[in-house]
Amino acid sequence: MLRRAKSPMIFISISTRAAVFFSCFLAVAAAAMGQQEQTNQFAGAIENGKVLNLDESNFDAAISTFDYIFVDFYAPWCGHCKRLAPELEKAAPVLARLKQPIVVAKVDADKYRKLASKHDIDGFPTLKIFVHGVPTEYYGPRKADLLVRFLKKFVAPDVAVLSSDSAIWEFVEAADTHFPIFIGFGLDESMMSNVAVKYKKKAWFAVAKDFSDEIMAFYDFDKVPAVVSLLPEYSEQSIFYGPFEEHFFEDYIKQSLLPLALPINQETLKLLKDDQRKIALTIVADESDEKSRDLVKLLKAAASANRDLVFGYVGFKQFEEFAESFEVNKRTQLPKMVIWDGNEEYFSVIGSESIKEVDQGSQITRFLEGYREGSVIQKNISGPSFMDFLRSFLGMRTVLIIIFIVCMFILILALNKEEPLRVGTREDADHDSRSTSQPDIRELRRDGDKED
Repeated sequence: MLRRAKSPMIFISISTRAAVFFSCFLAVAAAAMGQQEQTNQFAGAIENGKVLNLDESNFDAAISTFDYIFVDFYAPWCGHCKRLAPELEKAAPVLARLKQPIVVAKVDADKYRKLASKHDIDGFPTLKIFVHGVPTEYYGPRKADLLVRFLKKFVAPDVAVLSSDSAIWEFVEAADTHFPIFIGFGLDESMMSNVAVKYKKKAWFAVAKDFSDEIMAFYDFDKVPAVVSLLPEYSEQSIFYGPFEEHFFEDYIKQSLLPLALPINQETLKLLKDDQRKIALTIVADESDEKSRDLVKLLKAAASANRDLVFGYVGFKQFEEFAESFEVNKRTQLPKMVIWDGNEEYFSVIGSESIKEVDQGSQITRFLEGYREGSVIQKNISGPSFMDFLRSFLGMRTVLIIIFIVCMFILILALNKEEPLRVGTREDADHDSRSTSQPDIRELRRDGDKED
């Protein structure tokens, strides 16, 4: 009887275990199906070249799955993000077909704020390339074709080894014209690798193991080891014969990342942020006229002998707001030269405030000598006057935005006053007013953080 009394309990125990086992089986199966669905989605990003949608549930898995993944952290209300989206759609299939494919993905950072906070997203759009899980913020161009060229740098080997003349021609042709190219002839690969690891994102690097006299004649070097530096965008070339010890070679690479005379504009200003050298800045009336072009040739000659400085030039006509920061206006006698530290300070050289038309080469030399002798006046850069700011496009746009916001605020207050007071009505109306206007204000604020 005792044994019969225990059998129902045993049956119940077995049934409970079976139920638990079955539940676990279903959970595992569901997880496996979810994992399979995620795998299929990831595979489709490569096969179809589609932009991958990521959120908190699949972000980490995507980063660990792909060696190279380019992520757009966006907000649906952001105007810059809306303009960027079609460019990413165009670039995605091209990047997916590379020998080392790059997956393009996007995250609604306004919706998944915890994920955005984890990756230090403070404006929209923020673009990051994850290389083997390690993120690097992307500041390059956003048009599809240029974006593809920039991102190819991230998947290229640190140093390409070239074993024939044809390989050298192909390497130079395939390299994007935006980046400097450094080719070592008769140079040890490890020596080039030491600098390539540091500057891979800014230039192409190669060593040529076998090459003909024709190559030597074409690139104008007559002995080895030698490094040929090419800046296709500016049609510039230089040769470095050493010394290759210690910091000398790296200093040459850093100095050769920029052209001898850099035209200053919104894009090239970004190139200066990582360069610690001071800038010998020449401000001309119009950088496109013939006199200015002749002056630029003299600046290049001076730059060749003064590589501890970056030589730059800007046209008042082309970049008026920037030029005004150095006390330049329409009445200023131009060209004018200053030494700028790249931040808030600059130096005028006493007796060389402007450059006359006669013998400009000698005047540039005297300017540099005066600077090195300390015959300078230190000044702080200044923004344009309030009226000049109002006249500028940016100023007018800002004023119009402020006027619009003030008018909207007055209108909302007027509407609230006209409503009959009911229980809960004013609170609800205020809440609705705030929620209605918030996206516009938020877009104005955050659009300023990221430039298109």
